[in-house]
Amino acid sequence: MKKISTKLAASFIISFLIMDTLLMVYLHQTITHARVDEELDRLLKTGSNHRNVLEDNYTETTLQHIILMESGGERDVAILDDSGQIVQHSLENEEVLTPYLNQLHEKQPKQDTILPVDWEKIPYLVSVHPYEAKGHAGTLVMLQSTIPIRQLVNQLNIHFLLAGGGSIVVLFMVYLLLSKWLTRPLIRMKEATEQMSEGLYDVDLPKFSNDELGELAASIRKLSNDLSRVKRERKEFLASVSHEMGTPLTYLIGYAKVAQRTELNDTERFNYLSIIEEEAERLKTLVKNLMDLAQMDEMTFTVTKSEFSADAFIRDIVQLVQPSFDLKGITLLIEQVRDFPLVADRMRLEQIILNLLDNALHYSETGSTVIVRAFQDKKHTVLQVQDSGCGIAVENQQQIFEKLYRVEKSRSRSFGGAGLGLATVKELTEAHGGTIEVQSELDKGSIFTVRLK
Repeated sequence: MKKISTKLAASFIISFLIMDTLLMVYLHQTITHARVDEELDRLLKTGSNHRNVLEDNYTETTLQHIILMESGGERDVAILDDSGQIVQHSLENEEVLTPYLNQLHEKQPKQDTILPVDWEKIPYLVSVHPYEAKGHAGTLVMLQSTIPIRQLVNQLNIHFLLAGGGSIVVLFMVYLLLSKWLTRPLIRMKEATEQMSEGLYDVDLPKFSNDELGELAASIRKLSNDLSRVKRERKEFLASVSHEMGTPLTYLIGYAKVAQRTELNDTERFNYLSIIEEEAERLKTLVKNLMDLAQMDEMTFTVTKSEFSADAFIRDIVQLVQPSFDLKGITLLIEQVRDFPLVADRMRLEQIILNLLDNALHYSETGSTVIVRAFQDKKHTVLQVQDSGCGIAVENQQQIFEKLYRVEKSRSRSFGGAGLGLATVKELTEAHGGTIEVQSELDKGSIFTVRLK
């Protein structure tokens, strides 16, 4: 069984070495490239100055003056005529210019240019500067020795090796200190259990293995996760109760206010009171089902299927929600509904369509249109709710069916909701053995499609 201190030290040392190596490589490359860029910039500026002097006063004296300025240093200069022949140069051996002349002949640059060279293998950095003077034209070539750059790289290599060796020594000292910290994991687990006793179940413990402390830490994490899950499911259940009861209560309140209007005749008032009674019965059944769910280990929905008319079913739902859409100025249309026998749990299916319509109502603007469809596709019954609201981004279209999830980027918090409506729709649809999918584009609307077998 390995010591905990050994495992902690090994993890720390390996992580530090990886980070230190990456940092050194990055710094090495950055410093080297910066030095090369600096030399190229100086070379280009010097060549431009010489070219300007040459164009202003092209004489033998000027040529000799330029050659004299660059003789005996790290830079050299060669002046070519328009045919590529060397007029003057400061090189000890003009043959070193040959490979660059070939590149120059191929490229024939029209302005100041740095020739692409591998400074690690080639002895010079080269810049070319075309010139045109009175009666003369050609190219001024500047050459910068790469020896100083290679010397810098060698010095960097030595310094970085020394720094790496020093890091290893420091890490070894850290390991010696870690060996004295055997009780640290026990202290962290004690703190975690104290957090849990205060109701804070999201404890953070390191993962151990191959020792008793690792097994103890795993047990504490499992206990923490179980307690956190119980707490989360309790909150989800309370939120689900609130959400599922919200829609019937909204219609109860709305139709109760409508029924109180003095201008209604007895027939209209009786019609609205009948709707209120139906919604009260629906709410009673819903409360019973939610209480049943509260007694289960997991929140699942059961369905009792029966056969009923698809056309009458859709029209009853549209009639129920029509006042809410009228109040917001949204057109609600029924499309493609041909009467056919629909086999499902009518109350659960109403929950599905009402949730989708409520979703469309909240996320659609005044003056827009919401369409409800019901039709048969081969052996499937297809129910669709289409809106022209704000839409859902592609990356969020699968997550919207998760409990407590809300698309914050595309849908405003001002719409409210606990993020349970579409999750409930998905569970009810799957309880029927069906599927639900969404097609949506931002600012163009959404189509929710429920397929039942």
